[in-house]
Amino acid sequence: MCDRLTLATMDVLSDLLHRARARNATVRQLIQRPPWSLTYADGPALTVVATLGGQASIRLDDVPGAAASLTAGDIALIGDVGRYTVADDPATAAQLVIHGGGRKQIVGDGPAVQATLHNLAPRTYGDGLPGATVLLRSTYDLHGTVGERLLSMLPPLAVVPAGPRTRAVLELLTGETARDEPGQDGVVRQLLDVVLLIALRAWYAGPAATRPGACLALADPAIGQALRLLHEDPGRRWTVAGLAAEVGMSRAAFAARFSHLVGEPPLGYLTTWRMALAADLLRDTDSTIAAVAREVGYADPFAFSAAFKRARGMSPSAWRQVS
Repeated sequence: MCDRLTLATMDVLSDLLHRARARNATVRQLIQRPPWSLTYADGPALTVVATLGGQASIRLDDVPGAAASLTAGDIALIGDVGRYTVADDPATAAQLVIHGGGRKQIVGDGPAVQATLHNLAPRTYGDGLPGATVLLRSTYDLHGTVGERLLSMLPPLAVVPAGPRTRAVLELLTGETARDEPGQDGVVRQLLDVVLLIALRAWYAGPAATRPGACLALADPAIGQALRLLHEDPGRRWTVAGLAAEVGMSRAAFAARFSHLVGEPPLGYLTTWRMALAADLLRDTDSTIAAVAREVGYADPFAFSAAFKRARGMSPSAWRQVS
């Protein structure tokens, strides 16, 4: 179990979120008395669900056995899993299916169906009556290869139990969600980023994050610092000895510890990270292949092209055409 995360860890997570453009977020609040059930047919890349009052259940419809129950203050992180259902109770029959673009399909009956379509306030819907579940659901459309890398660090469904830090920011977010003031969308998005980062940090510090490449690497002071350095300056001509010296370890001890915790050797991780950055640069910019090569640490564009083809199965120019 990892009992702490270093500043370096959060810099790595912040870097991944920034590069994945995880700022294009939406947030909605449900205040609804049970029974209620909402199915999302086209889930986004990343969803954050939090209960502020009452309880809820989550079921990943396309992942057998993936389900969780949430009580007040709990946060669930849902990856790019396709269809999933959020309800007051696992036994509640399906009522409403929400498709991409917000199109709603009624599949059940009862007063709760119409109530969940009722707008109470900005970004808030439900009946708003006593005894209601208060639920926040926010979505991120992560971008590109770096976004895929971020998602690969999480299971399809991760639950962060309620805690004093998450509770405080959730209460602030739910209070701001229903407001309609100048700049409110920006305020909500900033708070949502904070919720996501705190939830990621809390999950990596918990007992569930024990596989290589996740908590074990990120919470280790030396290896977390090494990861931060690689993320801060991927174009630098790093060596294993140079990284080891930066974090105050011998070369052999550093190489063994990095490989054990991350799941691949230091320069293997660096190459993978460079290729992820290059893939997004090729897709999203008009930079020449030589310029992209230089940005990710290759003085020779031919060497870069060979490395990229090994990693992606096609040349940089072919990747740019199909992306």
